[in-house]
Amino acid sequence: MNIKEQASQMDAIVSKGAIVEAVQQFFAENATTSDYNGAVTSNKQQMVEKMEGFAGSIATVNGITHHYTIVDGNVSASEFTFDFTMKDDSKIYWHEIIRRLWNAKGEVIQEEYFNAN
Repeated sequence: MNIKEQASQMDAIVSKGAIVEAVQQFFAENATTSDYNGAVTSNKQQMVEKMEGFAGSIATVNGITHHYTIVDGNVSASEFTFDFTMKDDSKIYWHEIIRRLWNAKGEVIQEEYFNAN
């Protein structure tokens, strides 16, 4: 499986704001995630539920910028800036690096988020 192609396709979907769809399409069933706030998920279903809850709380997508992606073997790192206005009128502005480990089938098995601010 071409990990560079998979990462590029996943990043294109995320860039459109379709984060739930990206998880559904690219995550392995046993994928784990962790972020810089200490939140973790232990499988694909937990991540889908987390992303559905998050996406449902967004009022306006002000912008999603994909800066770059690098791939080395089965590891990719993508830099994004996310700018959202939430339904509670709060603002979210994240500049982050998303590091992914991929399996031989081209599925994400681990995703970690790092604050790039």
